[in-house]
Amino acid sequence: MPVISFANPKGGAGKTTTALLLASELAARGAAVTVIDADPERWISQWGALPGKPDNIEIISDVTEETIVDQIEAASEHSQFVIVDLEGTASLMVANAIGMSDLVLIPTQGSSMDAKGGAKTIRLIRNQERMARRPIPHAVVLTRTSAAVTSRSMRNVQDQLSKAGIEVFTTTIVERAAFRDLFDYGGALSTLDPALVNNIEKACENARSFAGEVLARLKQTQLAEAG
Repeated sequence: MPVISFANPKGGAGKTTTALLLASELAARGAAVTVIDADPERWISQWGALPGKPDNIEIISDVTEETIVDQIEAASEHSQFVIVDLEGTASLMVANAIGMSDLVLIPTQGSSMDAKGGAKTIRLIRNQERMARRPIPHAVVLTRTSAAVTSRSMRNVQDQLSKAGIEVFTTTIVERAAFRDLFDYGGALSTLDPALVNNIEKACENARSFAGEVLARLKQTQLAEAG
C-alpha cells in the first residue's frame, strides 16, 4: 500500500498539519490509514489522544531510526495508506523513510528559509534514489498561503522551484484557523463546532482538494510503473 512521507528539516513549515489533513481526509473517504508519528514533538499522537479520532486511523508513535523501516513495512501490510510525519532534520531516520516511500511531500512556506530546507530534502531524496536505483516521486506543497493574495516572497519561492524543475502541487494549504484548531479540539474538520471555529467548509474544501491531488499523483505513478 502507498507510503507517503512528509519531510522538511525547516521547523514550522506546516509538515505535521499537512500530514494530519491528508490522514483525516483519506479516513473520511473510508480508507484504513496508519500514521507513523516520527516527529519528536508527537503532535499527531497528542491529537489522537483527544476525543473524536476516527477509528480507521491508527497512530504509531514509538519510532526510532532502527525500527522505522520495519514499522513502515508492517503498517503497509494492513493499511491502505501509510503516512509518515518525519522529524525536522536530515537524519538517518528521515533517509530510511524516504527510501521506503512511494511519494514524498515537502511542505514549504513562502520564505527563502523554507525553500532552503526543502532543497536539503530534495538532495536527500536524490541520494536515496541513487542508492535504491529507482525514482522516488516527490513534490513541494506550499503551505500557510493566503486565500486572498500571493505575497512577493511566495512568488519568489514559486519562481525558484519552477526554475529548478521541482514539481509543485497545484493545491496549496491555505492559512486556516480550522487547521490549527484540530490540534486543540481533536476529531476531523467536519466534526469541528462552527460556533467555535470559522470557515470550516472552506477548510474542508481545501483538504479535499489536497487529498484528491495526492491520490491523482499516486495513480499516475502506478500507471507509469505498470507501463
